[in-house]
Amino acid sequence: MNPFVHKTLVMQLQAGAADRFPVLAHLQYDAADPFAVTAVFTHDGRVLARWRLDREMLADGLTRPVGIGDVRFRPVSTGMWQELRMDFFGDARPGGGRHHAAVFAWAPAVAAFLRQTHEIVPPGREQVRIDDFLAEVFTGK
Repeated sequence: MNPFVHKTLVMQLQAGAADRFPVLAHLQYDAADPFAVTAVFTHDGRVLARWRLDREMLADGLTRPVGIGDVRFRPVSTGMWQELRMDFFGDARPGGGRHHAAVFAWAPAVAAFLRQTHEIVPPGREQVRIDDFLAEVFTGK
């Protein structure tokens, strides 16, 4: 079985009070890093941001608000349209506050991606190879 899952989705980015605009989100899962999902957001061929997200938190965000730090997820329903709202907070602004962007994804597409990752490594069956991790730490990789 392939230990990788990759899915590219069109999502909507909203920064500040601006209107939403489409961005591509490249979601990647690697069984070698079973707790994480990497999300790379691009627009016009440029990488806007790269985030490592907690897979369980991403799944929980489809059904309830989660997160208290730099990354927060919550479901949003507008009629029949089900979205996952992802809030990302960055560095402090010179005048106060923090940089903030909200990304809106079609929730069924995110759920389908997560189901594929669960086929590779079911929730609760994740394993971390401590010896490999410590070797990386000590070699400075």
